[in-house]
Amino acid sequence: MSLPQHFLETGDGSRFPSIGLGTWKIPEAVLPDLVPEAVAMGYRHFDCACDYGNEPAVGEGLRRALASGLCSRDDLWITSKLWNTYHHPDHVRPACERTLSDLGLDVLDLYLIHFPVTLAFVPFEERYPPGWFFDPASENPSMKPVRIPLADTWGAMEGLVGAGLVKRIGVCNYSTALLRDLLAYASIAPQVLQVEMHPYLPQPRLLRFCHEEGIAVTAFSPFGASSYVPLQMALESESVLDDPAVLEIAAEQGRSPGQVLLRWAVQRGTVVIPKTQTPAHLRENIGIFDFALTPEEMSRLDALDRRRRFNDPAEFGEKAFNTFYPIFD
Repeated sequence: MSLPQHFLETGDGSRFPSIGLGTWKIPEAVLPDLVPEAVAMGYRHFDCACDYGNEPAVGEGLRRALASGLCSRDDLWITSKLWNTYHHPDHVRPACERTLSDLGLDVLDLYLIHFPVTLAFVPFEERYPPGWFFDPASENPSMKPVRIPLADTWGAMEGLVGAGLVKRIGVCNYSTALLRDLLAYASIAPQVLQVEMHPYLPQPRLLRFCHEEGIAVTAFSPFGASSYVPLQMALESESVLDDPAVLEIAAEQGRSPGQVLLRWAVQRGTVVIPKTQTPAHLRENIGIFDFALTPEEMSRLDALDRRRRFNDPAEFGEKAFNTFYPIFD
């Protein structure tokens, strides 16, 4: 049975599904069956990226969902992202076209700059997706930063809209300062900012700025540490799902801790993209539109702010890729 969806209106008046399925770290073998199952449950928003290495499998899942008549292409919102090695204007369109080919689509609903991180180009035929290392086989592999103005990359992103390859463009992992700079030179304003957000990192000032500027916000990693513990980027003890305040509110509401965190995100006016591989969690995650958190419960969750960022290139870049590359202060 399909469950009801909720939509956030973007600056261009589009209906952006408030719950999407994040595809980071979902194995390729799972996706061809998982995507149609999600569509059957009511999911219409799928968040993808070149770097996830599974876009062909997502594409196969979308093909099956459309072929079975579960929905039409116009019902879907498909997001993907430009990887760090393709920031030069000469490489933006080929990168987008490769993603479209892998997903089996003619147009993306949203294309985002994945990070404000500019790395040396790696040709498709050499390695795809290219990852973070410039030469993984070298004796001391590392990232290879290059200097490409973000304004040049954005200009090429705007060209994708003009070419009809993408409907909307936006950015990920931008700070308020970078957004201000982008708005000063953009001919097409960013429609969406995607950033890490959860009660341990609610980023209220960034969220308020985006709301005032008409930029929709997508919150990734809504459960906090859970995706990062296996990568040794977080401790089990940092799990937002196990926080006493979250558990108390879940008990009060008769809901799971995950549903409480997702409901908090939606009530703040963000779109949220939880990842899961199981049908039970798919249904649980989308089943949050028949209850609401009270103002007092929202305040209790807001008060959990630790400014704890799990996805930080300054930290994982140095630990995993031998390169210090800070983008957040």
